[in-house]
Amino acid sequence: MDFLLDTSHTDLAAAVSAIADRAGGIAVARAWADGDHDPALDVYRQLAETGITGLLIDEAYGGSGAGAVEMVVAVEVLGRVCLPGPVAETFAVVPAALDAVAARNAAACDRADLLAGRPATCAAKPSQPRAADLGIAHGYVIADDALFQASADGPALATVDPTRTVTAVDCAARIAALGPVAHDGAAAAFGNLGALATAAQSLGLAAAMLAIAADYAKARHQFGRAIGSFQAVKHHLADVAIAVEMARPLIHGAAVGMDGGAPGTADVTCDVSAAKVAASDAADLAARRALQVLGAIGYTAEHDLSLHLTKARALRGAWGPPAWHRARIAERLRGGRPR
Repeated sequence: MDFLLDTSHTDLAAAVSAIADRAGGIAVARAWADGDHDPALDVYRQLAETGITGLLIDEAYGGSGAGAVEMVVAVEVLGRVCLPGPVAETFAVVPAALDAVAARNAAACDRADLLAGRPATCAAKPSQPRAADLGIAHGYVIADDALFQASADGPALATVDPTRTVTAVDCAARIAALGPVAHDGAAAAFGNLGALATAAQSLGLAAAMLAIAADYAKARHQFGRAIGSFQAVKHHLADVAIAVEMARPLIHGAAVGMDGGAPGTADVTCDVSAAKVAASDAADLAARRALQVLGAIGYTAEHDLSLHLTKARALRGAWGPPAWHRARIAERLRGGRPR
């Protein structure tokens, strides 16, 4: 059996990257941080036109009919370019939830806004108790094995990421039941999708920070030599490269498992948790080592690295922090059910 990505996946990644590059790349995130959401929202619309928003929605309901593998390939690229907004929710959690609702009752919910490119956000306790970027996205809540419209329960709260806010939400109008999707309930099953997408996004951020640090190490000279020629710098960056390449197969493996069965099974849950831990740790290591290589310039808001590392830090806790996911794995190893 061949576990490598095929040309359809590489073409998908190239298409997503081309859309982001034409929009200005990291400049989109910088505009968002300055209060201008339009460039990013235009990226969401273009991604929707390409079918990326509907990857997890069946063709019968207007989607692309792809799977979790294609989703993580696309979202990793969006992490690399630091796309602001609720990425995991728009491209994974909400499409899958709407698809599940449509499978039971196609008229129960409207998928038109999502498939047209409007961002969507979602909260699902315990892994994601607050909704990200509710002010610019259509909000949902998953609770009691059903999908609800979300209403804000307080003001939007700033995070360490200047392009991300979180808001406490309540369940408003009930849309529809999500059905028996997992032994631990719908919130756990769709929380796994959120964690997997966030892992892919974090992996993209880690790869981008590694590239920034490597390019700087080649250009910055001390004592008449590029600092990248020094053994200590090489080892720092090699550690990050290893962490990135070790996290990627865990993400892809979890996605393969999710496509092969229900997203809430115990084995899939543990695979997703392992992927989330590995990707979060890789992004954290990449941020720390990139700052060491770049020095004080990496802390400044004017440098692109600051946008990547603050987003990586914010996403570390999204859809379950590493400690929570480690506890799920440990519980499974002890013979219990993952939370």
